[in-house]
Amino acid sequence: MFKWLDTTSVDALADSLVADLLQRVPPAALGAAGKKAGAKHEKAYKSVLSKAREFKRDHDLNVYKKARLANRLKWALAEAGYPPEFVTELTYELAATLSSHATGDR
Repeated sequence: MFKWLDTTSVDALADSLVADLLQRVPPAALGAAGKKAGAKHEKAYKSVLSKAREFKRDHDLNVYKKARLANRLKWALAEAGYPPEFVTELTYELAATLSSHATGDR
């Protein structure tokens, strides 16, 4: 029962994803225009989802842990100053990635 509620690894992943995203694409850089900036944003976005897929493959995530990860990521990104649209989109994609049954779906 307690293992079902233990979110230590999920919390660490969320913190790691936010730290990586802050380093790669700070909130102020999201508004930058240009091909290079767009490619950099896309690469960072895909990296977050890729790491979540890897984590899902290696860990047994129940519904509580999936929700905890998505919620923790959402609020950490919002507190870091990312635009609400970006936060909502990334959180939705993360939740969809975690909910898919196959690891290679998204």
